[in-house]
Amino acid sequence: MHNHLSWLEAGVIGILQGVTELFPVSSLGHSVLIPAVIGGSWARDLDVSAHASPYLAFIVGMHVATALALVIFFWKDWLRIAGGFFSSIARREMVTTDQRLAWLLILGTIPVAVVGLVGEHWFRTHAAKPTPTAVFLMINGLVLLLAERLRGQGGALNSEYVDERITGPESDKNIVKLPVIKAVTVGAAQIAALFPGISRSGVTMVAGIFRGLDREDAARFSFLLATPVILLAGLLKLPELAGSQGDGIRGQVIFGSVLAGVAAYVSVRFLTKYLANRSLTPFAYYCFAVGAACLVLFSVR
Repeated sequence: MHNHLSWLEAGVIGILQGVTELFPVSSLGHSVLIPAVIGGSWARDLDVSAHASPYLAFIVGMHVATALALVIFFWKDWLRIAGGFFSSIARREMVTTDQRLAWLLILGTIPVAVVGLVGEHWFRTHAAKPTPTAVFLMINGLVLLLAERLRGQGGALNSEYVDERITGPESDKNIVKLPVIKAVTVGAAQIAALFPGISRSGVTMVAGIFRGLDREDAARFSFLLATPVILLAGLLKLPELAGSQGDGIRGQVIFGSVLAGVAAYVSVRFLTKYLANRSLTPFAYYCFAVGAACLVLFSVR
């Protein structure tokens, strides 16, 4: 059986995936809503909740590309973190910043990995529907507004300094001050993003701020936590592209994945500067507007 996925569909969804995975507006939510809004062949070709959906295989490929973009952008950080992990094993200690951060990321990834493995099918077949996704997107807007409220009146830092913090070891010194249980709860917040419409980056930033990190440190921890989750989820299902789900769409998957990776790299570069002195409120209003507009559209069809 040959599946169908047009080059236009692959290109549009690829770019949207790369941008919305890192912006706090839910990539999976957009992957569900865009086809439903356009309708026609888009709704038919791009149904993530369908049995053995080729669209799911396509999304898997884009997730791997997005994670690779994050690895490339933070490559110096990941080299340090990997060094911290191996030195921790060799010396049986967890004393340096890099050692502690490595274990906080591992422990913070476990909850969402377990829930994702057990519940992925349920979330995809029951929650990944247009109407509940629109509702969850509006809830995501509330989460972002909560983040701004929790942030309080802490003064904004200049863009150059914050960019250095988000992409360097300075921020790690603040992150590793988190007790293990608090760091794990920040990572566990990613479970909420299994519901389409809830942003992984948004919900983990809010959890980080709630646990005492400022917005810039919470953003960095969010980006680092997202990388292994997105990469592992993608690699786990990547073999499906070699099977029947990939028949007839492998070229489109490569095309969309390249666009997703480029878009993700550009997005993270932008966000590391944007978060220096800008509010998450515009993203919250965007989620409200898009979610409400989709609900109205779906109700009148």
